[in-house]
Amino acid sequence: MNYRKLDAQLTAALEKAQNSEEPALSVFIHLAPAADSSAVTFLEEIGVKISARQQIVTAKISPREVKELSKKPWVRYVKLSRPLRMMNGK
Repeated sequence: MNYRKLDAQLTAALEKAQNSEEPALSVFIHLAPAADSSAVTFLEEIGVKISARQQIVTAKISPREVKELSKKPWVRYVKLSRPLRMMNGK
């Protein structure tokens, strides 16, 4: 795994994850500008919807898939998404 491509919160979430096959991590995937068709194919196989020229995609993936993504040369960074909360604090 390439930890330089993962943010600190995602690294901590990976350590806490119990089932590495369950898609439990919501992440932002920052792609290199020159992502090719094999990158699109890989992303679609893990359930990521992507369109042409998109450089940031969101996904709900398993810890195992995060590890695989971190090794891909067309992935620049993977960041854990924060849970949304109401603006009025309720």
